[in-house]
Amino acid sequence: MKGLLKGLRVTWHNLTRRAVTQQYPDVLPQLPPRSRGVIALQEENCTSCMLCARECPAWCIYIDSHKETAPPATEGGRERSFNVLDRFDIDYSLCMYCGICVEVCPFDALHWSPEFEYAELDIRDLTHDKDRLREWMWTVPPPQPLDPAAEPPKEIGVAERAAEREAAKAQDPPEPPA
Repeated sequence: MKGLLKGLRVTWHNLTRRAVTQQYPDVLPQLPPRSRGVIALQEENCTSCMLCARECPAWCIYIDSHKETAPPATEGGRERSFNVLDRFDIDYSLCMYCGICVEVCPFDALHWSPEFEYAELDIRDLTHDKDRLREWMWTVPPPQPLDPAAEPPKEIGVAERAAEREAAKAQDPPEPPA
C-alpha cells in the first residue's frame, strides 16, 4: 500500500508539471551552428576529380563524367580539355555522415547543410542526384569568421611584401644606362 501511494504521488506530481518534450513536426528543433544534416553540392565547383568517391569508406558516392575540349583562347594556342559532370549521386541509406568527402574536396564543391528532413518511404529514394543536392546549397550557412587574434596567413604576408617591392620599384626612377 505504501508503494502504491508513493507511485500515485509521483504520477500526480508529473501530471501537474509542464511537459518538456518538444512536439517535433509542430515545433522545429533549434540546431547548433554548423550542424551536420545532409551534404550539399555546388556543381560549378566540382571538377569530377573523384577524390570524394575514392575516400568514402561506405562507397556511397557515384560520379560519372566525360571530357570535352574548349577551343584555344588565343590564336595558335592548343585546345584545353575539361571534365563535365554528368552524374553525382549520394546514397544516404549507406552514408555514415563521417564528413570525409567534405574534408577531402579540394575545390569546395561539397558542404554540410543543416537540413535534416529528407526521410523517404522507400529506401531506393534515398539516393539523391545532383539536382537535389544542389537545392540544399541555399541552406548552407556562411563560413565562420576568422579568429581576430590569429596570425595572418603566410600567403597574405608574402603577397604584401611582393606588392611593397613592386611599389618601391615604381617610385624609384630607372637609372640611365652608362
